[in-house]
Amino acid sequence: MEKFDLIILGSGSAAFGAVIKAVELGAAKVAMIEKGTIGGTCVNVGCVPSKHLLRVGEINYYRNHGHTGLDITSSLDFAGTINEKREIVEGLRKGRYIDVIDALEVTLVRGQAVFVSKNEVKVNNKILHADKFIIATGSSSHIPPIEGIDGVDYLTNVEAMELSELPESMIVLGGRALGLEFAQMFAHFGTKVTVLQRSPRIIPEEESIISDYLKAYLEDEGINIQTGAGVRSVRKENGNIIVTALFGEEKREFKAAKLLMATGRTPNTRDLGLEKAGVQVNDNGAVIVDEELRTTSPDIWAAGDVIGEPMLETVAGKEGSIAAGNAIAGKGKKMDLRAVPHAVFTMPQVASVGLTEKKAEETGINCKCSTIPMELLPRAVLAKDTRGLVKMVVDANTGRVLGVHILASLAADMIHEGVLAVKYGMNIDDIIDTVHVFPTMTEAVKLVAQSFRKDISKMSCCAE
Repeated sequence: MEKFDLIILGSGSAAFGAVIKAVELGAAKVAMIEKGTIGGTCVNVGCVPSKHLLRVGEINYYRNHGHTGLDITSSLDFAGTINEKREIVEGLRKGRYIDVIDALEVTLVRGQAVFVSKNEVKVNNKILHADKFIIATGSSSHIPPIEGIDGVDYLTNVEAMELSELPESMIVLGGRALGLEFAQMFAHFGTKVTVLQRSPRIIPEEESIISDYLKAYLEDEGINIQTGAGVRSVRKENGNIIVTALFGEEKREFKAAKLLMATGRTPNTRDLGLEKAGVQVNDNGAVIVDEELRTTSPDIWAAGDVIGEPMLETVAGKEGSIAAGNAIAGKGKKMDLRAVPHAVFTMPQVASVGLTEKKAEETGINCKCSTIPMELLPRAVLAKDTRGLVKMVVDANTGRVLGVHILASLAADMIHEGVLAVKYGMNIDDIIDTVHVFPTMTEAVKLVAQSFRKDISKMSCCAE
């Protein structure tokens, strides 16, 4: 029996956050167990390849949009684009994951780990013992039990980014981040896309004005978005996939060459033998942890998608680091989710941090809000893309920034000033009194803060 100070199950963001911290803290003998591809979801089949393909789609679609006198003609090589994506993924996987394992001198074990006791796992018929464990096995696509789903060749994000040919048409089930990103990606490549979303609006957790504006922008680009769609069944017919959905009492059918399932993620907790280790999961299959990420078994922690929402790469990495610090050094650190930003990489992008107006009101906070259109931002005018807005939620009594919500071409980059404002309890005057570079997109955060004090439509550039 081989013994370790710490064994980490998984090799994604949470696992690497954990292994780096564990080695920093002096854990002498650490093992990482992975049954699949090193690097987990993000680098292999998540944010890294999808953001590359989104960028290619943007260039393909917008190359002749908006700038008089600029005529760029080219044709999309879809197969070449997929091959380029593979090369990027392989390079990052090696440089940021495989080489890191080697540099840290961590033992990598390939195979399925199954707990046989609270301090032992079995891998490839071999027992490994550890004083502490961290479960970081991630998540996988959730496929709801729709009638007929097992009889069609549906796609998840994994298969969609490995297609050898561009499909003529596609139905996307799901109108949250993943569904919208893939819908616009393929629409920009030239696929005719229909999105079916169960709730009354897309990205329902965002500010309603952002959901409404983004829906209109996507529809302007030819994407058919149907909300309030209760999907009842799917079937294959004459080489196409037919989706039947209810809209209230009305039954409607949608036809496409491909069906993409963007219906959420499920924590990877099956087949781990968690019951043998005394680790409990909730009704959604997520590992139950306390504020310090310790499971119901005293020597086992968990981090990342396997513990449920929010399933974000950055959150997973942070949780992995915290779990390792608590496991190895007893730091007693807790994960603070109040100032964690998230983004949707459509074009325009969506980025948010902190409380929405609705959430602030639900928690009993007396808040006030201001919203400005991107057309008031000089940099957006110069770029000839004034789609979007910025909304700020503040405490009505103190002016403290509670939330920042952005719909803009560079929203994911713009949000970080809002993150700092929420994290450190800044008020609108702190932002107003900070000099910003002109002309930039991030000036929008200052402008929305100024809009609480004055009519910014009557201001000159750079005025306080």
